[in-house]
Amino acid sequence: MRGLSLAGVAFFVSGAASLVYQVAWQRILALHSGVGIYSVAMIVAAFLAGLGMGAALGGGGSARMGARQALVAFGLVELAIAAFGLASGTIYYDWLYLRAAWLYEAVWRAALVHLLALMPPTLLMGMSLPFLVRAMLREPRAAGRTIGLLYGINVLGASVGAMLTPWLLIRFWGIRGAVAAAAAANATAGLIALALAWRRGAEPAPVYSVEEPARGDRPGTHPFGLWVSLYALSGFCALALEILWFRIVDVAVKATAFTFGTVLALYLLGSGLGCLAGAGLAPRVRRPLRVFLILQCVLLAYAATAVLVLATLPADTPGYAWFVQYWSQNIGFKLGTQVDRPALLKLYVCLPVLIYGLPTVLMGLSFPVLQRAVHDDVQTSGRKVGFLQAANIAGCVAGSLLVGLGGLSGVGTTGSLRALALCGLVFAALGARVYGARSPFLPLAVGLLALAVALPGQRLLWLRLHGTDAQGPALVQEDATSVCALVPRGEAWNVFVGGRGHSWLPFGGMHTVLGAAPAIVHPAPVDVAIIGLGSGDTAWAAGCRPETRSVTVFELAAPQPVLLSTLAAREELPDLRGFLQDPRLRLRVADGRNALTVGTQQYDLIEADALWPDAAYSGNLYSVEFFERAARRLKPGGVMCTWAPTDRVYGSFVRAFPHVIGTAGRNILIGSNEPIPIDPQAWNARLSAAESTYLGHRAPQLPALLDELQPLNVKGQAWRRHEVNEDLFPRDEFTTP
Repeated sequence: MRGLSLAGVAFFVSGAASLVYQVAWQRILALHSGVGIYSVAMIVAAFLAGLGMGAALGGGGSARMGARQALVAFGLVELAIAAFGLASGTIYYDWLYLRAAWLYEAVWRAALVHLLALMPPTLLMGMSLPFLVRAMLREPRAAGRTIGLLYGINVLGASVGAMLTPWLLIRFWGIRGAVAAAAAANATAGLIALALAWRRGAEPAPVYSVEEPARGDRPGTHPFGLWVSLYALSGFCALALEILWFRIVDVAVKATAFTFGTVLALYLLGSGLGCLAGAGLAPRVRRPLRVFLILQCVLLAYAATAVLVLATLPADTPGYAWFVQYWSQNIGFKLGTQVDRPALLKLYVCLPVLIYGLPTVLMGLSFPVLQRAVHDDVQTSGRKVGFLQAANIAGCVAGSLLVGLGGLSGVGTTGSLRALALCGLVFAALGARVYGARSPFLPLAVGLLALAVALPGQRLLWLRLHGTDAQGPALVQEDATSVCALVPRGEAWNVFVGGRGHSWLPFGGMHTVLGAAPAIVHPAPVDVAIIGLGSGDTAWAAGCRPETRSVTVFELAAPQPVLLSTLAAREELPDLRGFLQDPRLRLRVADGRNALTVGTQQYDLIEADALWPDAAYSGNLYSVEFFERAARRLKPGGVMCTWAPTDRVYGSFVRAFPHVIGTAGRNILIGSNEPIPIDPQAWNARLSAAESTYLGHRAPQLPALLDELQPLNVKGQAWRRHEVNEDLFPRDEFTTP
């Protein structure tokens, strides 16, 4: 038993390390090809593909090993992962990103490079479970218990890794520090395994005797190929559900940079606890196929029911009314900076648990039941586990691509969930065929079919999660890139992306100031680039000069311009309509930072629309490296403007630009590679012309702001008094103290 306990410790820290790597590497690789949905899908698919191939290779190799050899192999694999982890920052960022960005200019080439770059570590990660199973399983009857315990412990470790990554590792040590901690965890796991193998020597591992059920299916009763197919379909449903759940929760909590790791940790916690519970129950399961099929049907039925209730429960229901009121707000609970325990509990514990708590436990419970059904020979245990994992991961890849890319754009979240409920009929039909019409599978099939019919359309769900009535004038649209909404609030319209308020209509106010100020300062801004569309206010104001011939806007959320066009066609918003019809406007659905990196066009003015510093991936637009890349895309005399909500943004900006002017409070900065003449008389003349022909008086604070602009970084030394944001240490995004 002690050997199994030590192996469990090793597999726990290995699981924690794997999630740290996944979050950190995805973050780095997204710099190469962008943080758009297709780029992220490529990275996730490449990661999973490597795991699946590793599981198959490890499974095949383990069948030719003895138990001690497999344990040594596991230890060496962990040490190899640690070595790669230590080098991964240099490989992925210093070499591939900084020196070989050209490799990612074509989409097909980016996908291939992502796959090749992730293949070495993910192949090794995939091999670990088959090797450890072959090393620790000494009795086929104990397969469900032993393998369930090992895998459950590994998933719990992954849950801890998902939680620690944003809250501790990246927050205090940056991405390089997080990866170094993960490498230390892998090294620890490897050394534990090698020490255990050395102590074991030629002595066989202890046999865990498990009582065989008096009646029931023996391992191998049903063809192994059937289990491979079922586990592949189960993986497809599980990953598809994960995508849908995370989208719902992301909008519902108004996510910050901490949200993904926190929500993922709860998802993995449920799966890990279910797996551990199943490890104890699996030896007593008489009909594993029956139980496995019931679990799949029930978890899919619950997933559909939870979303149905979320969308249709009366808004004034006690307890639920608090959420509806919260969803109507522009900016929600700032996880990581705000201390409000009741809100934290409701948003980050109660809501996720109610949406996917039970299904994740049932997913975990399914794994030991599956192992109970297939293992009849210790020598082939690793091979079977490896092939099953490979099939499951192949299903995960398919679910990620089909639902994450196609389903969300084609039929939305509720439509995709409806399709998954219908997929559950496959499990129910097989159960009815094997166990007859009097089994639970006919009622389960009827229930799944009824839920598929009852699920609401996406408008009802998403407007509920924006705290408004689906019968009202609000607009909402979803695709693979995001959920966007335009919601009326009095005389104004609020613009939401991913549940968070980004801007408002009609034009006027701070966004107008941020767009117009640098356009007025520049003598003749011919070509303008704006990262982020928002309401269109910043980009509209940046086009206030008659000299401007192009305004290129890069926006990740594809539904946003569609909704703005719809609103402009039905409401009296002449500025918005004129902006969208402006022949100078060039709207591109793309990651703006990535476009500046791989593109060659030079601009007179570059600006990132104002973004909250704690928003997910905001560090990519507030880092020294981003500002330096933007500086390289400026024409001679060109300027860049940014909102600087923190001292670190200021420090990052003035490190990148040798010449910076700004307001006394340093919240609006304009930088250039060349000196910026301080000429209030010329600025006021340009502003008067712009107000008379274009802007009107929608930003009355502009004259005072222009008079306030002054040089900020004397001799380029001011940045030394401030910490900065870096690509691999986004301090503001993770609220580093």
